[in-house]
Amino acid sequence: MSKSKNHIGLIAGLGLFVMQSASANGLADIQLPAGFKIEVFADMNTKNGEHLSSPRMMAVDAKGNLYVTAVGGHRVVMLPDDNRDGVADEVVTVAQDLNAPQGIAFVGDALLIANQDGVVKVSQTQGRWSTPQAFIANLPTGGHTLKNVKLGPDGFLYINVGSSCNVCIENEPMRATILRYTIEGKPAGALVTLGRHQQSAIFARGLRNSQGFAWHPVTAAMYATNNGADNRSNTLGGAVNDELPPEHLNKIEAGKHYGWPHCWGGSKAIGTQVEDPNFKGSAGFCETTQAPAVSFKAHTTPIGISFLDKTNWPSAYKADAIVALHGSWNRKQPAGYQLVRVKFKANEPVELEDFVTGWLQNQQAWGRPVDVAVGADGALYVSDDKANIIYRISYKIK
Repeated sequence: MSKSKNHIGLIAGLGLFVMQSASANGLADIQLPAGFKIEVFADMNTKNGEHLSSPRMMAVDAKGNLYVTAVGGHRVVMLPDDNRDGVADEVVTVAQDLNAPQGIAFVGDALLIANQDGVVKVSQTQGRWSTPQAFIANLPTGGHTLKNVKLGPDGFLYINVGSSCNVCIENEPMRATILRYTIEGKPAGALVTLGRHQQSAIFARGLRNSQGFAWHPVTAAMYATNNGADNRSNTLGGAVNDELPPEHLNKIEAGKHYGWPHCWGGSKAIGTQVEDPNFKGSAGFCETTQAPAVSFKAHTTPIGISFLDKTNWPSAYKADAIVALHGSWNRKQPAGYQLVRVKFKANEPVELEDFVTGWLQNQQAWGRPVDVAVGADGALYVSDDKANIIYRISYKIK
């Protein structure tokens, strides 16, 4: 069955996929602002939909086709919509037998794919995709192993490398960073290395797990989501506080340190950093680190971010961004599982508000949004790696 309007529900503990009517359990529970609607663009009922397993990061090619990494199947797929009816025609495999792929980015006609241990490249000739070729190798694996790759407006490639642990001193300097490379795959970090030393790729540090990033359409400032540490307390040896630390949206600048593992950003007082009383750094260290631009509720796991300037939504949204909150895994009261709007004023983030909710029902999540991407049609596409769905959010233009 192709072009289905059903969604997939995962039966916890059994690992079985059961088709359920969206009107009975799923999209009917989703809440959006007035004038917006959400539909299923692709799911397991789409032609070859079994290959849409744990969809994560998305990208759009020059022809307007949507691509997504399917981590569960170790592949990258394309979701064409040739008749532009807002529903994918089929799931087309572009690359397979990959190594935990997550991020994808187009550089010219080539598609870069971020595996857990490096970046590979595929290209298309006469409608056929090549086998993956090594492009950037020997990135650290294990721990927060999934990586993203994007091409910045400055013409450089950016890649995240998560920490190997919850809270620790890393032995590998590339951990808990964002890296920068040339489009030829050569390191191009924040500092130019002279002499016999190899050029470093490290662009920014102290980022525990920054899987999602995007650039402001006016200022070209880079913004990255970041996931805070687990099981923290605001007192030495104290009980775990589920409200600590807040998650972050950081403005990423060359050479800056963003605090992990010793500091986190204040949840209300923007511009402050708070020292972890149970994992202190050297005296005064936190004062040297960069505070977040915006903080999210603790353990809501912000991942994908997209600016809205290229949507066909009302003008009030065009200066803002949407962030996908993948949701908590160890809070007593689950939180996240939604999309939030980051409001900007004078090209700076100033406020958060709920945009799409409903994946969390009665303390149980039936879906987990991962990434958000604006399509060639001006709609917002959302990947969900729990329900195995790609959603399409559009505005009802009168």
